[in-house]
Amino acid sequence: MRTSSSTSSRGIRCGSPGRRRRYARWERATLAINPIIFAEVSLKFTRIEDADAALADFAREPLPYEAGFLAGKAFLAHRRRGGTRRSPIPDFYVGAHAVVGRMELVTRDAARYRTYFPGLKIVAPGRAR
Repeated sequence: MRTSSSTSSRGIRCGSPGRRRRYARWERATLAINPIIFAEVSLKFTRIEDADAALADFAREPLPYEAGFLAGKAFLAHRRRGGTRRSPIPDFYVGAHAVVGRMELVTRDAARYRTYFPGLKIVAPGRAR
């Protein structure tokens, strides 16, 4: 199982038995990032070597053109529903990449991804307290 991770998936707390089982799957999964996720995470670092070290446990996935096409269509649907331009197209690209790569997406913004990518498997951890 490959799992694409959005940048907001940190600070996970396991509470219920169901949640513990769900998170146990991650121990067997390969967590992956793409260049967009790398760019978002890299904002916290001053050197690329530090960003690379922080993300060393994540597989690096390229961005397929098919995902770019799907991201554009999802963004267009968002705009037609009255969405603002502030909603960055990179978020749609991350979701599209997960769909095309048949990955699960780890995110705290599950509602947006479920709206525009209804078939996408989403892992949405609770917020850390």
